[in-house]
Amino acid sequence: MPDFDMSDIVESILMENQKPRVQRPDIPLSKKQIEIHYDDLYLGYLKKFGEITRKLKATQHNSANAVYSEFRSLKRAELSVLNAIRLHEAYFENLSKSKCSQYVSDMLKENFSSITKWENDFIACGLSAKGWVILSYDRSNKQLINLISDDHEQYVLHMEPILVMDLYEHSYMIDFGSNKIKYIEFFLDNINWDCVASRLSNVDGD
Repeated sequence: MPDFDMSDIVESILMENQKPRVQRPDIPLSKKQIEIHYDDLYLGYLKKFGEITRKLKATQHNSANAVYSEFRSLKRAELSVLNAIRLHEAYFENLSKSKCSQYVSDMLKENFSSITKWENDFIACGLSAKGWVILSYDRSNKQLINLISDDHEQYVLHMEPILVMDLYEHSYMIDFGSNKIKYIEFFLDNINWDCVASRLSNVDGD
C-alpha cells in the first residue's frame, strides 16, 4: 500500500475550497494592471487564507489571550483576509459594461433623489476613501447608502454590498497613475449593472 503524506492531502482540500469564484474582468484595462490586481493580489489573498486556515487548525486554544497570542493574531488576520477576498470578488464581478435597468434607476432615485446625486455622492466617497467604496443595502432601514472603508476589518452589521469599487492604489496606478478621478470615471463607465440589479433584487423586500 503506498504511503500518503497527510499534509499534501490537507493542502489539496484547502486549495479546492479556495479556488477563485470570479474571473478576470472583461474591461479595457491593461494586461499588467489586471495581472497585478487579480493574479498577484486577489489570488494571493486566496493562498494566504489557506495558510491561515492551516495554522489555526494547528494552534492550541488554551494559549488564547486578548493582549497577544498566536490564536488572536491568526483570527484577526482571518477576518482581514476573508473580507479582502469577498470584496475583491464583488468588485471584479460588478465590472463589465452594461446598461442600468429601470429597477436599479428607480431604487437609486428613491434613495438619493436622483441618479446624478447618487453618482456625485459615490464620486465624493471615492475621492475620500483609501480602500473601498460600497453602495450598500441596509437591511435594518431598508435603504441604500454609499459607505467607505479604509481597511478590511471594518464592517457594518446587516449591510449588503450592492456595488463595490476598489480604491487602493494597486487597482488603478498602472493605467491611471495618481489620477484617481479618471479611474473613478472609468469605473462608473464600466459597471455591470445586471450584476447590481441581481444583488439588489436578492435583498430588496426581504
